[in-house]
Amino acid sequence: AMPFLPCLKIKKSPVPLGRSIFQKHTPPIQQNYRALLETCLKDKCLFTDDHFPAHISSIGTGALLRKLPRNLQWKRPHALHRRPVFFAANRKQLDLCQGLVENCWFLAALEALTFHQDILAAVVPQNQSFERKYAGIFHFRFWHFGEWVDVVVDDRLPVNEAGELVFVSSVYKNVFWGALLEKAYAKLYGSYEDLQIGEVSEALVDFTGGVNIRIKLAEAPPDLWDILTRATYSRSLMGCQTHLGVRLGATKVLKNGLVAGHAYTVTGIRKVTCQYGPENLVRLRNPWGKIEWRGDWSDSSYKWELLSPKEKILLRKKKEDGEFWMSLRDFKIHFVDLMICKLTPDLMSQEDGKKWMYSLKCGRWVKGSTAGGSLGFCNGTFWMNPQYWLNVLPVEDSKKSLGSCNVVISLMQKHSSKHRNRAPHLFIGFSLYKYQESNRKLPPAFFTHHQPVNKHQCFLDAREVTHDFHLEPGVYVIVPSTLEPQQESEFILRVFSRKHLMIFFLNILKEIVDRYEGKIWEDFFTKHFEQVSNPEINAVQLQRILNNITWRNFQSFRLSFSLDACQGILALLDLNASGTLSIQEFRVLWKRLLFYLEVFQKRDTSGSGKLDLVELRAAVQETGISLSNEVCNLMAIRYGDPDLKISFESFVCFMLRVEIMGEAFRNLTQDGKRIYLRESE
Repeated sequence: AMPFLPCLKIKKSPVPLGRSIFQKHTPPIQQNYRALLETCLKDKCLFTDDHFPAHISSIGTGALLRKLPRNLQWKRPHALHRRPVFFAANRKQLDLCQGLVENCWFLAALEALTFHQDILAAVVPQNQSFERKYAGIFHFRFWHFGEWVDVVVDDRLPVNEAGELVFVSSVYKNVFWGALLEKAYAKLYGSYEDLQIGEVSEALVDFTGGVNIRIKLAEAPPDLWDILTRATYSRSLMGCQTHLGVRLGATKVLKNGLVAGHAYTVTGIRKVTCQYGPENLVRLRNPWGKIEWRGDWSDSSYKWELLSPKEKILLRKKKEDGEFWMSLRDFKIHFVDLMICKLTPDLMSQEDGKKWMYSLKCGRWVKGSTAGGSLGFCNGTFWMNPQYWLNVLPVEDSKKSLGSCNVVISLMQKHSSKHRNRAPHLFIGFSLYKYQESNRKLPPAFFTHHQPVNKHQCFLDAREVTHDFHLEPGVYVIVPSTLEPQQESEFILRVFSRKHLMIFFLNILKEIVDRYEGKIWEDFFTKHFEQVSNPEINAVQLQRILNNITWRNFQSFRLSFSLDACQGILALLDLNASGTLSIQEFRVLWKRLLFYLEVFQKRDTSGSGKLDLVELRAAVQETGISLSNEVCNLMAIRYGDPDLKISFESFVCFMLRVEIMGEAFRNLTQDGKRIYLRESE
């Protein structure tokens, strides 16, 4: 198989204003659990985590604070119980109860995890305890946007005055794995408050790296029971969600005992034999550890009398523990979505036990470059989106090898904020095209003459969008996109199938940069900087460089930058007031210049080397920036000639100022409407 193209992993460091227009995803903090544990044992001290302190800032800043008890304290398990236990071997002793954080979605997924000891052990390393080698430090592993990350926490937990945990707790009060895992998950996503809203499917993937199948129960397939059966007896985790309903006041509990807009764990299924015939039952658990279904097959239902005494004794539990049975028919009526997370996506294909291939590619939608939006929203820019070539190959050991192949495609967006809930999800989706060639990117004209395989694309404001396809062997192109153009985000694209090859087609802006950068950059670097340990460029050098480089393959007009323009560019980009640009800063500038030049030439329809006001507005709009006519007019007065015409030199200064001022506003504003400046700012 073809090797994956490497994903560039860049360590995030504080980037000064204006250095980077694109907001990258903030990777989690890397801490070495073993080294920290050994240091604490050697120094005979308990670990305190400065990256996620025992402080109100780790809880959050919003509505959750109003729910907290008056005298909140942070205590270690040894101060809360005489004999604390990290983990219990008995599965029933792993049951958890939700706390003040409204994270039923997280708890429902966690509960599902407890049915698979091998998967659970990957998330919760088992060689941890409050006795042997105890130093107040614990660690957990989560699948985070394509890679497994180790998250370290100390064991200081928030409690009320009575010493009771305010967030997740175990049914058995001396067991603390759940509370510590919740703390690690909160650290991964910014704070406890960042766990307030979510979907079971998100947590299921974070615990397994698996693929999600979402079944809308109102449109459930006729073989739903067979799917549930295969999921139950294979490596799958299941969760579900009730209808939102109309919430009156603070109550969420409906008359039938279910909680509106709430996540539950599917903990089992059973076909029973009643006096009138067979009945399919589903067992569920409420993460609250209480409040159960009151309808047919609930703990007190008359339906149990229809079973044989043996079956009734084995299945019925008259205990208020949040777990209950209901019929499959009622399950389809009262629940909206069933989420099944499988480590291999063979659930829907009836090819259990066969080996599946898995490919993962990282990408991003960048304003003015690869953020083309969807076909339905904006046909003219759809071609700009990243493209991925997929060759679906026939499988030799499959009876269906001459027919269709099961292929699961998953697109996941990566938020740029450290805090999970401060960056709302974009509407995302993807189009899949059948394609004959394998050596080049689809041209813009292709999309006006060809329909995608998935004619009804579904764009969801969810973290992940997954679709199951039955494809004939052959070459396809996947085009991931946001619903609206010019929306920025990083993403990961995953493909699961029995056999395939997958590669990435370079996006247009990157092609332009790479095509002209290679030799020019090499010559330029050799000429000016090879012998210099810390290369810097001043305004005079910048002018000489920009005016002497041959920009091949563009229309033949010569670039001419004045010293004044170069000083202006340098003043905008040189944020540490050194009077120079570093080689890295110059490279960023160069890429922007290439992009501006392409836009400028496209809008300079007369080929005069200048833009009038109408062309200027169109050029600005093409870069993905929205400016009022008034601001465009003011900028034309500031940067234009006496006829209000804008040269390329002026267009560059104008665009850099607009982009950097926009970045400055976004960094300084508190509410997105206004900013408050100190005198120096």
